[in-house]
Amino acid sequence: MIYLDCAATALQKPPEVARAMTAALGQCASPGRGSYPASARAAEVAFRCREALAQLLGADSPEQVVFTSNATHALNIAIRSLVQPGDRVVISGYEHNAVTRTLASIPEVTVQVAVGGLFDQAGDLVAFARQIDENTRAVICTHVSNVFGYILPVDGIAALCRERGVPLIVDASQSAGILPVSAKQWGAAYVGLPGHKGLCGPQGTGVLVCGGGQTAVPLLTGGTGSESLNQQMPDFLPDRLEAGTHNIPGIAGLLAGVRFIRRKGTDTILRHERRLSDRLAGALALIPDVRVVRPDAPDCRTGVLSFLVEGKDCEVLGNALADRGVALRAGLHCAPLAHRTVGTLETGTLRASVSPFTTPGEVDALASVLCSCLEK
Repeated sequence: MIYLDCAATALQKPPEVARAMTAALGQCASPGRGSYPASARAAEVAFRCREALAQLLGADSPEQVVFTSNATHALNIAIRSLVQPGDRVVISGYEHNAVTRTLASIPEVTVQVAVGGLFDQAGDLVAFARQIDENTRAVICTHVSNVFGYILPVDGIAALCRERGVPLIVDASQSAGILPVSAKQWGAAYVGLPGHKGLCGPQGTGVLVCGGGQTAVPLLTGGTGSESLNQQMPDFLPDRLEAGTHNIPGIAGLLAGVRFIRRKGTDTILRHERRLSDRLAGALALIPDVRVVRPDAPDCRTGVLSFLVEGKDCEVLGNALADRGVALRAGLHCAPLAHRTVGTLETGTLRASVSPFTTPGEVDALASVLCSCLEK
């Protein structure tokens, strides 16, 4: 199988991820639930992972790193901690359903979409500046579009939020492990992300980085191994947001993935993924009726590439590619707002997304197999 759906899940992982998970299954119990060695080993794994994530993601301390089950879980905590019924929120035009559905579930929230033009960082920054006012309760922005690989001007948006005293939530699902992410530099209230994409960790892991001075509202309540007499959740992080038993095998695998990313370097990974994306875009441009949809400016894009074929249904074509051993994503990619912004809501797109383990031969094979599908 040629796997080109890494924006959904990084299927190929460093071998040390599986080794770490296997070791944790046999050697680690629950952290904070006992003084015996198996519990202490679990606590050490959890702390080392928080420590590595804090360094990678620009948190002031490991305690600001909260483990979640995925990015959606993390973003739900962030949004529900800041946004109340009737509030006004400003978001980008590229948000995932993890953001838009969560906002839609809060009664009478006014959502303002800031869009300044097609893949236009300067225009988007102007649009955010116009939309953020004294009535804005929160700003939510994805760092990279999961559909089009477009890098949004988060540094500038963060500066606007700091200047105007508005809390910022960043969805780093498509950027963590690929681009520099710094909750401290941004002054973000929250940064949410998954473990199973750019960080090369296992599914079922996620991270919420909590900025200073924010009172997070737990989604779950229950045991934490601390303050057991208190019938309210602890008022300190990370315990306040981590009810129940931790996914220690997942956290152990995530730690191994983060260490791999830090050894390899996000700059190296980004260059590799951009080269592959450019190579694929060049090959697709030679195929009749294929239209690549991506930013023109090279520094505005990652290794996520969307395209469509005029007159062909994306879902049908995606299935045909899968039958020939090429795995990519077809449709709306859980981000209808991004498609509405770009003008592909009615058609959807085919999305190819690469990882540190993707080879030039694999992206070449996609173009070749696509040609064979279109000949039928």
